Amino acid sequence: MDELIVREELRINFAQGIGFYNNENRNNSNKVVEMKHNNENSPNFEEVPYLQEVIHESIYGKCEVKVEEDKDYNEETMQIQEYEIKCKEELEMKKEPMDCIGGSYQCGQCDKVFQQNTSLIKHQKTHTEDNTYQYSHSDKALSSNSDHTKHHHNTSVEKPYQCSQCDKTFSRHSNLIRHQRTHTGEKPYQCSQCDRAFAQKSQLICHQNTHTGERPYQCSQCDKTFSQISHRISHQRTHTGEKPYQCSQCDRIFSQNSHLISHLKTHTGDRPYQCSQCDKTFSQINNLTCHLRTHTGEKPYKCSQCGNAFSQNSSLISHQKTHTGEKPYQCSQCDKAFSMNSSLIKHLRTHTGERPYKCSQCDRTFSQNGALIIHQRTHTGEKPFQCSECDRAFAKNGYLKSHQKTHIREKPYQYDQCDKAFSQNSNLISHQKTHT
Repeated sequence: MDELIVREELRINFAQGIGFYNNENRNNSNKVVEMKHNNENSPNFEEVPYLQEVIHESIYGKCEVKVEEDKDYNEETMQIQEYEIKCKEELEMKKEPMDCIGGSYQCGQCDKVFQQNTSLIKHQKTHTEDNTYQYSHSDKALSSNSDHTKHHHNTSVEKPYQCSQCDKTFSRHSNLIRHQRTHTGEKPYQCSQCDRAFAQKSQLICHQNTHTGERPYQCSQCDKTFSQISHRISHQRTHTGEKPYQCSQCDRIFSQNSHLISHLKTHTGDRPYQCSQCDKTFSQINNLTCHLRTHTGEKPYKCSQCGNAFSQNSSLISHQKTHTGEKPYQCSQCDKAFSMNSSLIKHLRTHTGERPYKCSQCDRTFSQNGALIIHQRTHTGEKPFQCSECDRAFAKNGYLKSHQKTHIREKPYQYDQCDKAFSQNSNLISHQKTHT
């Protein structure tokens, strides 16, 4: 079939509001597709990739899709009839308000989201195994009306398009093309605002919201909005506490699949991300990004209340709780509460006596990783904290701060029994012993 001729015939008639495609004497079939648009805002033909999209986009307004065929039948006819059914179903759906999320339909059994309710209905049958359509001349049950149409005409061509790289097959050539990009890495959809490219047009559309600032998906539990519906679904789990992703190696569960994938690397020992400034490696690229800031000194996250800046967003979030006084993490062993969960975990070790961090140079163990790092400097001689007033350097930041007070003559530690004051708390403690 000459695609250019078909497109030209469609172009002329589509401009007049009626698409008329006569496939006479091609592949021994005679078929007419007629589309009537009653919406002035229907898309231009140039914006519609091909015949299937023409029919699909006709649902911008009330449309009628009619397929007339003679006795001969082929794959293209089958696809057109699928779209006829789909169009009628979608028009019917528009007559009733649907329970949808921001224009999209979410499955209640899993986290999959669909742009059309008909797609959701089809998907839900994979959970219920409700095979609605039973073909009278066969024992095969069909899960959708379009499946029934395909089976009724020719079950042997249900998935005629096979991938040359793997054993997957597809009912449509366009689906095969999309799948093949997982092998080739092709990303034909380029963002006009930046250098990002995507394998699917839907991914590009979602990405473009980051440039326009559009955040159409709002959480029903709070006032947060999101540019992508998948981000809102992930966020909503912070309200529900749902953690559907479980590690197969241990009992850890996660609210997001990406968190599970990152966690799995702790079992495999895979650390593919190496720092270009030192020999440290990381299992996650975001950990490498945070680590690189220890070399560059970059602190992109700034507190709007006091101006303090941080190298990690999590550090800023924790810091902001010092302004609000929020301490949501309560110790189950005592009455102490903490603003960060990591602080609670560290504190719990004072009850359990756990010291999981062991020095590789000696047999010392520590309850906190930070304490181990400081201890290891006694072996390496590293003193990363340099005084800006003199050439003294120290292994701990606390030692540097104490030393800096000798330059500014600050003596914040006052003894209440006499008028003496000291620059360091340790000197105050020593002085107190002279009174006792």
